[in-house]
Amino acid sequence: MQQTRTFSDKIWLVLKGLFMGAANKVPGVSGGVVAFVAGFYEEFIYSLQKVNRKAFALFINGRFKSFFKYINGRFLGLLILGMVISYFSVSKILDYLLVHYELFVWSTFFGMIIGSIYFIAKDFGEWNRTYVAYLLCGIIAGVSISFLEPARQNSNLFFVFFCGIISVSGMTLPGLSGSFILILLGNYVLLLVDSVNALFDTFSDLVQGDTSFISNPERVQMLKILAVFTLGSLTGLVSLSHLLGYVLKRFKKATYAVIIGFIAGSLGVVWPWKTKQIDYDNYGNIKSDANGNEIIKGYDRYWPSDFSFETFWAILFIFVGIALVLSLDIYHKKKISPTDV
Repeated sequence: MQQTRTFSDKIWLVLKGLFMGAANKVPGVSGGVVAFVAGFYEEFIYSLQKVNRKAFALFINGRFKSFFKYINGRFLGLLILGMVISYFSVSKILDYLLVHYELFVWSTFFGMIIGSIYFIAKDFGEWNRTYVAYLLCGIIAGVSISFLEPARQNSNLFFVFFCGIISVSGMTLPGLSGSFILILLGNYVLLLVDSVNALFDTFSDLVQGDTSFISNPERVQMLKILAVFTLGSLTGLVSLSHLLGYVLKRFKKATYAVIIGFIAGSLGVVWPWKTKQIDYDNYGNIKSDANGNEIIKGYDRYWPSDFSFETFWAILFIFVGIALVLSLDIYHKKKISPTDV
């Protein structure tokens, strides 16, 4: 499946990876939805499936060009490049917006998920009782996960590896937020905030020629945790893609029905009107992460009691989110021919 892309198509693919990476970091939002709506979900799963024994044999034997072509390397490379850029740019901007404009950010994501449900469902075709049953199963699963209570932080490396496997579910399963799953497992701050910041600080030190972090046990431990988490993520990404590829090939419409239901059920996670549940220690003090930010263990959701100016803007941003997703539909319809790798 090696194809040709124009330069603009490659730029678009990097941008898609950038948005996918940003979505993966936000609790309640799934990078898989971005892949689905942007039209490269099945190619993404197909490409990941190519990371198998044959690919490793090609790599070990030094046939790097064949290896790169076999795994659809140009496509995966551009996508991963966008994700890496995202973790040090867009995700940082999102962190800022969530602190200062939280209601409007959640409203936009809420609208984007509504738009995604329409986008995926519009080409589903004819529904029957079986597919409706799969849809309801997806909705129930999504809603159930939304209201689970978070666990406590656990830095055990075996558990961190397991968290890595689970966290990539958001990239391969639209509607299932890997970041939100990490919150439920208690390790969101440890793995997506503290360890990533430790890596960023390490890069900054190395650029300045400072290697003193090697004698800093906390920094070394954080880097070790990040390395194990990354290994778990790669393991999960490859294994889940093989499972999904098998399921999509044999039960495509049933899988899509579950995915639509799951995305609909996940709306509860990104509901805009909610208050934070702050985590406290045994002495009644607010717990903080390595950056001094308060640790959030969950949310209390509510309906807006009055139609204030803020509520008006929140509703407006919901429609902005819907429009952003539907604009992708318009973009795809205007393309003369499908983009291939």
